[in-house]
Amino acid sequence: MPTSSASLHPFVYLASQSPRRQELLQQLGVRFELLLPRPDEDAEALEAERTGEHARDYVQRVCIAKAHAARARLVDGGHAAQPILVADTTVTIDDAILGKPIDADDALAMLTRLACRTHEVLTALAVIDADGTLLPPALSVSKVRFAAVHADALRRYAASGEPLGKAGAYGVQGRAAEFIERIDGSYSGIMGLPLFETAALLRAARIDF
Repeated sequence: MPTSSASLHPFVYLASQSPRRQELLQQLGVRFELLLPRPDEDAEALEAERTGEHARDYVQRVCIAKAHAARARLVDGGHAAQPILVADTTVTIDDAILGKPIDADDALAMLTRLACRTHEVLTALAVIDADGTLLPPALSVSKVRFAAVHADALRRYAASGEPLGKAGAYGVQGRAAEFIERIDGSYSGIMGLPLFETAALLRAARIDF
């Protein structure tokens, strides 16, 4: 039977500081409120890698851990009970996980490794329902082919500051688009929030949009 509109949730909490994820939710017409880590939370500790962990296992584990942390934040803060959406993105090549670069030199090393090769962008999604139930998570996998890029172009991009805060040291929606020869997968997933999987999860959580 169709779900009654009275049982729908009016908004979702987004536990992410990413402006790109906020823009993509707005593209879907989803109403959301931010539920961000408190200053006393060690959000980076959740992203620590485990020895021998595969990138797909890593990104899903981190996403689920962030979802539970966000749920605890909601309860501790006395916020209204609504579903919570969490996403985590990583880049992998040669079975290595390329996270967020620590500085321009680190960004340049990552970009040099990606040049003239194909890598994977993995974005995991998790939703915790209003009653605290974790819905089955989703994983978006996309392949991205970088063209042969001149070293000077990579250095200029690495020095621009744009790679900082981005997995794999680049943003598909920014200047790095000139390096990308081919994409096989989800453009929005590479940005950090695959809209097809996101919409399916939000409908499963009975979000009104």
